[in-house]
Amino acid sequence: MAKDPVLTVIGLGYVGLPLAVALARRFEVMGYDIDETRLEQLREGRDRTGELSRGELLDSRLEYVSDPAALKEADIFIVTVPTPVGPDNKPDLRAVESASRFVGGLIGLGSIVVYESTVYPGCTEDFCGPILEAESGLISGQDFYLGYSPERINPGDKVHRVDSITKVVAGQTEKVARLLAQVYGAMNGDDVFVARDIRTAEASKVIENAQRDINIAFVNEIAQIFGKMGLSVYDVLEAAGTKWNFLPFTPGLVGGHCIGVDPYYLAYAAEKIGVDPQVILAGRRINDGMAAAIAGRLDADLPRGARLLMLGFTFKENVPDIRNTKVIDLVRALEGLGHSVDVYDPVADAGEIRHEYGLDVIDAPELAYDAVVGAVPHTGFAELPLRGLVKPGGLVADIKGVWRKRSIPEGLVYWTL
Repeated sequence: MAKDPVLTVIGLGYVGLPLAVALARRFEVMGYDIDETRLEQLREGRDRTGELSRGELLDSRLEYVSDPAALKEADIFIVTVPTPVGPDNKPDLRAVESASRFVGGLIGLGSIVVYESTVYPGCTEDFCGPILEAESGLISGQDFYLGYSPERINPGDKVHRVDSITKVVAGQTEKVARLLAQVYGAMNGDDVFVARDIRTAEASKVIENAQRDINIAFVNEIAQIFGKMGLSVYDVLEAAGTKWNFLPFTPGLVGGHCIGVDPYYLAYAAEKIGVDPQVILAGRRINDGMAAAIAGRLDADLPRGARLLMLGFTFKENVPDIRNTKVIDLVRALEGLGHSVDVYDPVADAGEIRHEYGLDVIDAPELAYDAVVGAVPHTGFAELPLRGLVKPGGLVADIKGVWRKRSIPEGLVYWTL
């Protein structure tokens, strides 16, 4: 391109918004989202995801757009829509398909369409490309071009941000790959890795999180083994962690938009070519079953029909993100065993929880529960006064080990993985 390209980012969620704001420091960028309320909040400097501050939003040159016609000015379209799995744990590509149809009606000769959404190897070229062709009447690789740059957003992480990490990029041609390296490099000091091709870049993304999932599954499995031996896995990990090359993974509920999802995309691709992904799916089975395993262990220490307080609902600490949270599985498992559960999470949005999961959370904890369950280690939970929250003789269930070093009030029973 003879001039700086005009960019548009499709989808302003956890991935798209930080990317769009970072790119807007160097390029003309339009941010598009179908949620008008979201756009209005961003114009006012409010980001409900908590990823960007009011100052960062108000200082940005990013243009918030709701009129698709304005996007026809763009040279590069970056798609950042979610890619979850369905009830059968197969890829749910409806958002990607919809976004591709949308973008296909906007692109022209020379346009570049980049996908950041996590997909299986081959999806960009074999699934998205034909949709773009059908909607535009143009030929992929000749009239317009494809690119891929996997997102690496870690919600709540203020250190590893999109403009301070290595970005992997790939293009349909070498020239497109070079251009994308220049565009992404302009926002992060040229810290860019150019992958061999799009399929390689897609594959690199799914194994990043599949690797973490497998390692966490190992720790979750040994937590169950050691629990039956009367050992705390946290004590064991603390000792083992003194070796220089021991990997620091911890047990717990594995949800969220990446680790709990991406391995299924890789497994789907493997099964399509006749490969049985045994290790990948074994890790998923262990992690998906962790809520039921924890509920069973808690049930053994609870009175019949116990009343419990669940601390935390988001998929990780100190972020409002409730996508694919496995705390809901723990709540439902305990309810299925005959217990009642109050959920308290000052970080999450109560309305969003009600909409997504049909669950009403409490505004503040009450007193004298049979048990308190530390599910998500939000800041402040470690200092909660346990005496009073829990009945005398009641259970303090510490899934994430936040109270391990604390003196538990006399008369309460402490339990951890």
